[in-house]
Amino acid sequence: MARPPKIPRPVDDGPSKTQLKKDMHELQALGEVLTTLSNDKLDQLDLPEGLRDALDELQRVGKHEATRRHMQFIGKLMRDIDPEPIRAQIDRWEMGTRANKAAFKLSERWRDRLLAEPAALAEFVAEQPEVDGPALDVLLKRARLQATRGEAPAASRQVFRVIYRALTKL
Repeated sequence: MARPPKIPRPVDDGPSKTQLKKDMHELQALGEVLTTLSNDKLDQLDLPEGLRDALDELQRVGKHEATRRHMQFIGKLMRDIDPEPIRAQIDRWEMGTRANKAAFKLSERWRDRLLAEPAALAEFVAEQPEVDGPALDVLLKRARLQATRGEAPAASRQVFRVIYRALTKL
């Protein structure tokens, strides 16, 4: 008995099943990120009404299994939209947050250094010429005095604000 001739299978250039699942998991993860955003930030995104309703409804859903199912539903709704503008906006917010954290930490280091080393004031004013050096010097002296007396660090907080505004150009 002769074997039937082999018929070549058509080549499918579309994404594999594995890739489709990976894409769906990424969309569900993006949906989970959306659930952590405040209502103000959600309002800034151009989300379809159904997706926005599902995100709002998640707060009313019960715990555990119901939440998991609802997250899958949000992931399904995410398949119908273009996720790139949402990802881009979230990345912009993240970059702003990282920059704010970096400026905050740098401000803390400058404040601590200025309080510990009076000579560091000239260096800081040279780097940040818009800062009023004599006024900052008065604040630093007051902060040092409050620290030695064990008082509340009100002047130290003011020093921090001056430094933070100078570093972030607020």
